[in-house]
Amino acid sequence: MLLGIGAEGPARGRRVVVTGVGVVSCCGIGVDAFWHGLLGPAPLGEHRVQGFDPSSWFGPKEARRVDRYAQFAVAAADMARADAGEVAADPDRAGVVFATGVGGLESLEAQCLVLQEKGPARISPFLIPMMMPNAGAATISMRAGWHGPCETITTACAAGTHAVAAAARLIATGRCDVAIGGGSEAAMTPLGIAAFTNMTALSTVGVSRPFDARRDGFIVAEGAAAVVLEEVEHARRRGARIYGEVLGAASTADAHHITAPAPGGAGAASCMELALADAELSPEAVGHINAHGTSTPLNDLAEAQAILKVFGTAGPPVTSIKGVTGHALGGAGAIEAVSVVLSIEKELIPPTVGYEEPDPEIPLDVVHGAPRRWEPAPVLSNSFGFGGHNGCLVLAPVRD
Repeated sequence: MLLGIGAEGPARGRRVVVTGVGVVSCCGIGVDAFWHGLLGPAPLGEHRVQGFDPSSWFGPKEARRVDRYAQFAVAAADMARADAGEVAADPDRAGVVFATGVGGLESLEAQCLVLQEKGPARISPFLIPMMMPNAGAATISMRAGWHGPCETITTACAAGTHAVAAAARLIATGRCDVAIGGGSEAAMTPLGIAAFTNMTALSTVGVSRPFDARRDGFIVAEGAAAVVLEEVEHARRRGARIYGEVLGAASTADAHHITAPAPGGAGAASCMELALADAELSPEAVGHINAHGTSTPLNDLAEAQAILKVFGTAGPPVTSIKGVTGHALGGAGAIEAVSVVLSIEKELIPPTVGYEEPDPEIPLDVVHGAPRRWEPAPVLSNSFGFGGHNGCLVLAPVRD
């Protein structure tokens, strides 16, 4: 396996497999509910996580001192660890790489109101640890008792994918035997929603339609996901269930515009090509593309142009789960990584909900209307973020 993330060039490393998954999403909390949600209609109204009870993971006092985004992160990571089973890892060789795009915005916004209404003496002494972007990763690490690298990635909407890739690299390079990768977001505050609305990024009709001719913006969402990654022999020795394998990853920058993609999806195409090279795969070997597919006019078109450049018009089937999940920003790539490994396990590609009217400028094989049966093969999972951040993962059924 090759993993070039964070290095000047690809470095051959150890094989990395997925042995546990956890998810907190607006379409379901827990793997079974999440998968059922992906195969159903989009949630009605705002794409908030309904029915989330932090008391399942925190005591009452602790919950008040942990921002909602970090609560989601801990919940997803705990689910993933439970799903992976008993991992007897050396704590010094176990790490965490978690992502967020915004961090503890809810706590920051609430305390800004306290400052305005009651003065500085009433500001919570816990504000800094509640709002800091690394709180999610730090809390996961402390709960697991893992002393290996504990890092946070904040590359906007590419962050979740970058975090999974960076966690995989810890194992591929031999630094760790076990790692948790993932991402979390809970930025649906009045300030956050107003900001996205005023920058005209959100759908004016409140519907996410990835790649559809009528798409007019994304639906902001909240949620989190985590994956437990292990070196393949470490997993096999303990008889772990293996969902799939991380074959490769890549990261590039558009260096073009703070919000708009590079013309023609040039940076995205380069990232896809590098990820395939990292995985030592030809485009023809890819059986499915999990698209970023946010439902914005420019970004969907740029991603489609990039896919066509790399794969041609006869490329693999494409889906975007954001028609159901909405866009969970820094958590999106991790949520989608979980959807990919479940798609491999269940031999079923979820449909792109909201896609009904094809765009003549986007001649892709968009899975829509109903799930599609498939013979699991390597999957390319894309994430692209404000700032020109591009991230791609190659996930596949585990090899013998």
